Amino acid sequence: MTHIAQMLDSHPRSTNLTGDRQALLDCIDACFDCAQSCTSCADACLGEQEHLPHLVSCIRLNLDCADICEVTGRVLLRQTETDVTVLRAQLEACAAACRACGDECQRHAEGMGMEHCRVCADSCRRCVEACEKLLASLAA
Repeated sequence: MTHIAQMLDSHPRSTNLTGDRQALLDCIDACFDCAQSCTSCADACLGEQEHLPHLVSCIRLNLDCADICEVTGRVLLRQTETDVTVLRAQLEACAAACRACGDECQRHAEGMGMEHCRVCADSCRRCVEACEKLLASLAA
């Protein structure tokens, strides 16, 4: 059992917005993993000196996505007095940012053979799936 699972289990006011606890845990994990992957990809893109002019958009999307994923993970951890409307909006924003970043990274992975962008695109796709699964399980 992860520390996050233990924290959620021991929370005195754990919310029951979703009947799928595993979807919540998976989404938290995917968000934090994606934030780290995007931060690392942005840094790797900065190291691609010969391609840097073509990577400005990718770097920007990486940094935006990393911030949005980090915030989403943190919002999901908060269990006291959760507002489902805010949570839905945050998950939708996270999925949109991951979709945009993943698509951009995939273009560089395929067109320029950038392995760091391939890894980042995979992480972004995983996060989109996790956000969508959690969204589907939220109580109306």
